[in-house]
Amino acid sequence: MSEFYVPPGGPPQGAPPSREIFARLGEAGVRALLQAHYRKLSASEVSHLFTGDMVEVADRSADFFIQVLGGPPLYSQKHGPPRMRARHIPFPIDGKARDVWLSCFRAALDEVEFPPEFRAEFEKFLEEFSA
Repeated sequence: MSEFYVPPGGPPQGAPPSREIFARLGEAGVRALLQAHYRKLSASEVSHLFTGDMVEVADRSADFFIQVLGGPPLYSQKHGPPRMRARHIPFPIDGKARDVWLSCFRAALDEVEFPPEFRAEFEKFLEEFSA
């Protein structure tokens, strides 16, 4: 495993997104968002970074986002502590791959008609989270 830089004090932490997002979208809406995101990723230039069934990968990611948005702790219950940095170490994610991931997420937000009043806040969260 290669070494990676961790700034003093740990990785950058942003504010979590509003719990109102989950209240508006519900579990089904968050799952629809993540299915749209992973459909876009599977057709992108970074699709090689995702192994296995993309529907299952999207479902696991939806569990995480449901938890982050204030819903039930599905990710922790099913998969253990998130530890996202540790889970992503095996993958060669550079700035270009991050940009594609963010672009696919923004397109998915458009597809599912994400609540506009929370869009800027959620995109800021995604930017900070993906750093």
